Amino acid sequence: MSAAADAVKDLMEKVSAALDLAGPVEVVESDDEIVATLHGEDLGLFIGRHGSTIDAVQHLAQRVAQRAGDSEARVVVDAEGYRERRRNALERQADRAAHDAVRSKRPVALDAMTASERKLVHEYLRDRVEIETYSEGDEPDRHLVVAPADTPAG
Repeated sequence: MSAAADAVKDLMEKVSAALDLAGPVEVVESDDEIVATLHGEDLGLFIGRHGSTIDAVQHLAQRVAQRAGDSEARVVVDAEGYRERRRNALERQADRAAHDAVRSKRPVALDAMTASERKLVHEYLRDRVEIETYSEGDEPDRHLVVAPADTPAG
């Protein structure tokens, strides 16, 4: 394991211990990505409200990886499949919004999301010619809008 991956694992173990979570940390490394997953039950405290804690840990882990070596690898922090479940929920929400926007011929605003979540939804809906997406508002209330393609973007 690289120094960057070791540093990420060490950070995850320290955060887990500080939160009194007992699960092991698994780190899988490829050429361009380090995925650190905390395993266990009742990981809501680690995930945080709307993923705020896990996103903060991921940001710290990215910094730790960069400082530990010449790693340009993207760091992903997960907890028992949270990232996949969240991605699926966002895609379902995006599908509903796209359907509603086309049916009503009006823009549909989604709830506020993090920048990474907005990017995921933009990319997910990118190839749909009947709609367009754009972001509105200021952090932390910045949200994504799904609009029929013929509606001018904000």
